[in-house]
Amino acid sequence: MTPTERPCRNCRSDAHVPEERIRAMLASPMFAPESGLVVPDDVYETRLGLCRSCPKLIGGHTCAVCGCIVPIVAKLKDRACPAPGAPRWTRYADAGA
Repeated sequence: MTPTERPCRNCRSDAHVPEERIRAMLASPMFAPESGLVVPDDVYETRLGLCRSCPKLIGGHTCAVCGCIVPIVAKLKDRACPAPGAPRWTRYADAGA
């Protein structure tokens, strides 16, 4: 089992969130730009790129540090990378706020 295939520390080895389920969650009204809860698309893509290069990413979408589903959490303004000591990205602050 490679590092990216290993289960996260709090999950069973058969735990898996299918990509279709992640896409369905991201399609919910909570993640619409009008909700005011999400970062702009360019910030989201930057966050995802930073996470994809992180050795703590498991299975392409789970953070080994906190167990979150990265494509979900990276979309939210009020969340930051949980890596201790050197987070890859921080909470989003609106330029106009």
